[in-house]
Amino acid sequence: MSQPRTLVLFVAVCAIVAFYFFDLGVYFRLDYLQGRQAQLTAYVASAPLQSAAAYFCLYVLVTALSLPGALVLTLVGGGIFGLIWGTILVSVASTLGATAAFLVSRYLFRDAVGRRFQSRMAAIDKGIVNDGAFYLFTLRLVPLFPFFVINLLMGLTAIKAWTFLFVSQAGMFPATLVFVNAGTQIAKIDSLGSILSPGIIASFAALGAFPLIARSIVARVKARRILKPYAKPKRFDRNLIVIGAGSAGLVSSYLGAATKARVTLVEKHRMGGDCLNTGCVPSKALLRTAKAVFQARHGERYGIASSDAKFDFSDVMDRIKRVIGAVEPHDSVERYTALGVECLSGEAKILTPYCVSIDDRKLTTRNIVIAAGARPFVPPIPGLDQIKYLTSDNLWDLRELPRRLVVLGGGPIGCEISQAFARLGAAVTQIEMAPRLLMREDEVVSATVLATFEREGITVELNLRAVEFRQTRARKTVVCETVDRETADVVEFDFDHVVVALGRRANVEGYGLEELGISLNANGSIKTNKFLATDYANIYACGDVTGPYQFTHVAAHQAWYATVNGLFGGFKRFAVDYSVIPWCTFTDPEVARVGLNELDAAEQGIAYELTSFAIDELDRAIADEVAYGCVRVLTKPGKDTILGATIVAEHAGDLIAEFVLAMKHGLGLGKILSTIHIYPTLAEANKHTAGAWRRAHIPTWLLACAARYHRWQLHH
Repeated sequence: MSQPRTLVLFVAVCAIVAFYFFDLGVYFRLDYLQGRQAQLTAYVASAPLQSAAAYFCLYVLVTALSLPGALVLTLVGGGIFGLIWGTILVSVASTLGATAAFLVSRYLFRDAVGRRFQSRMAAIDKGIVNDGAFYLFTLRLVPLFPFFVINLLMGLTAIKAWTFLFVSQAGMFPATLVFVNAGTQIAKIDSLGSILSPGIIASFAALGAFPLIARSIVARVKARRILKPYAKPKRFDRNLIVIGAGSAGLVSSYLGAATKARVTLVEKHRMGGDCLNTGCVPSKALLRTAKAVFQARHGERYGIASSDAKFDFSDVMDRIKRVIGAVEPHDSVERYTALGVECLSGEAKILTPYCVSIDDRKLTTRNIVIAAGARPFVPPIPGLDQIKYLTSDNLWDLRELPRRLVVLGGGPIGCEISQAFARLGAAVTQIEMAPRLLMREDEVVSATVLATFEREGITVELNLRAVEFRQTRARKTVVCETVDRETADVVEFDFDHVVVALGRRANVEGYGLEELGISLNANGSIKTNKFLATDYANIYACGDVTGPYQFTHVAAHQAWYATVNGLFGGFKRFAVDYSVIPWCTFTDPEVARVGLNELDAAEQGIAYELTSFAIDELDRAIADEVAYGCVRVLTKPGKDTILGATIVAEHAGDLIAEFVLAMKHGLGLGKILSTIHIYPTLAEANKHTAGAWRRAHIPTWLLACAARYHRWQLHH
């Protein structure tokens, strides 16, 4: 703490200590001041300005130092100055004193608290920026909440001082008026409890609830106002229309039908969306084949003579189509029709918040759920549009294995594609403009994946940006420049095919969003509130089209909230919960995570302890020749509360489920340690990690006592 801050703190502490040491509180007791009311009234009559100034300064000092006695001073103000002047003096003095306490708290403690609890304070400040004045006003209306606590805590937030001052004045005024008025009869007051009777407190509580009720009413009025230009049908054709039959749309329509709502699901391409047809399912089928080929070619690890593992690439792609076909019935029109969903194939367009057209047909609906998904992002790199580039959408049309493949992007999709094609025999060059692969993961995780890729012959080029594509009859070339250097070096790579894996962009065009003026986020996804509603209260969005996570399981998770809030929001609405979101990159080894990693914790200023376990110590991993990777768990310092877990290992996507369950239901590492895990399994890695945490937290004094006890037993 700086010297000026130390001085301010020292003065404040000395003043507070002096107040209690010299027992100055006796002068702020109700009976003491009642006995001197006549003297005080006479002094005010003889010197009104001086007495008002002295009273004003004393009140400011008491509230600024958060000393007890403000309520008694308020009553005295009414008793000696009357209702009007007493109210003016108390209102202004209490506001200035509260603001002084607010500023002192901010000056002394905000920086330190912000550094210590960076993530929590960031979330609080975000809420304060949006609704701080509203919540402060509500708290001020209810004297049940200690005003001095509000002053000090608000000083730690980002609320502006002027906002605090004016809102405090307005919020405290009703209580000030009541107490000053009571003070005009101070001689008849038996105790402070007679003023703060249950009835008075209940009245103030009702007054405090008024802003909440008013806010709800305003929200409803605002929602109706935006819907006012559109004629509301007297009768609706559907309870719910869902646009898009991917993961989010399928779950949404299923939930609607399960609750006996009339639901129409519209899809312009194929049921199942990207996940079934071009994403999760085909990519995992490709990875499995690539792994089988890789294992066959390295059979010596298992005591088997190596094999060439000959295959025809077209057979590999045919297998992928068979896998899609086997999963397809789960997402089929027939299945969802049997569940009670009307499935329509065609182009949907939202004409009004109550009407959707499907090609030439129009349907009215009470609610709409947009689940239109996303598509691969293709940057405007010169020359790229002149070649036949691949994305995760059209990659599955290949019939011949590329001899030389360039993959743009070092994220999950780029890494999975790079490893799969390299294992099948392509010469893969992966280009990433960031300094490492999988930038959302910790450096040690990225390094593990990079080392694996390099061992398998993948050329990984980091800190390079593709700036141009060139094509002649003889060759195709991507021109790259180095990133973050004063002088950009130019590097060229020849290829037969290039895969663009640079993320995905929400599908927001062509179905009426522009005409309705529905707001978008900075990244182009649909903007929703915490209930997943758009600008229109009856139009919701879920899945990749809104984010912030573009995972199939999160899309399904969001679909529950969007559907339930749409169909039953008149009774209760649920804010979407993102507190425990797991994900996995299906490279080999897989990289699975839930919650915080070290990178997140450092950025958010969250204190943590790291416990890790090396998979090469695990018996089953050794037996399976997969003894590589690690389990990394972040916990609160000194506690077994799990903040996050990362697993780099075979089947990490399955192993992470134990930590997901633990975090969701508040179970610590101690509970995992006390749970029996089958031997020998990879799941034991989680228990061994919990055991490592326990060993690091056994009190040394307890071990010393145990040692003495055992030595004693040897001689008795």
